[in-house]
Amino acid sequence: MSLGSNLYQARRKSGLSQENAAEKLGVSRQTISKWETDETLPDIRQSKRLAVLYHMTLDELIEFDADEQEMQTMIDSVSEEAQAKINWNRVWSKRYPVLSTYRDKVRTGDYAPQLGEMLTRLHADYGYNATDAVLVLKDILARVWKGEL
Repeated sequence: MSLGSNLYQARRKSGLSQENAAEKLGVSRQTISKWETDETLPDIRQSKRLAVLYHMTLDELIEFDADEQEMQTMIDSVSEEAQAKINWNRVWSKRYPVLSTYRDKVRTGDYAPQLGEMLTRLHADYGYNATDAVLVLKDILARVWKGEL
């Protein structure tokens, strides 16, 4: 995504029109339009002011991903009660069928003790609750899989 597209998406997410944004920044609506169409670029000071106006960091504004923001909004809109009722394994199995079939093939008992020990260590060493320990372990595993660790 281009910087202009990022600016456009961030402004829209903030609920501002080009006119509103221009007024708050002390520039013309045409200037906002030129930034959003990549005809011109805001300087660093203007970029910082845009980030503040859109309630983002400068890094977030530059790397703005509308799909990621949309997913975050969707996640935030689901209550804890609704999340507890969702069978996440079934939902994700539609995308990753192995989640619904591995239990018939993998001897999970071979892996469970070591994983349980890792969860216990995360709790003991860092004070993580059960959910946080699972999330940390999942993230470590994903990073190992990606070759980052």
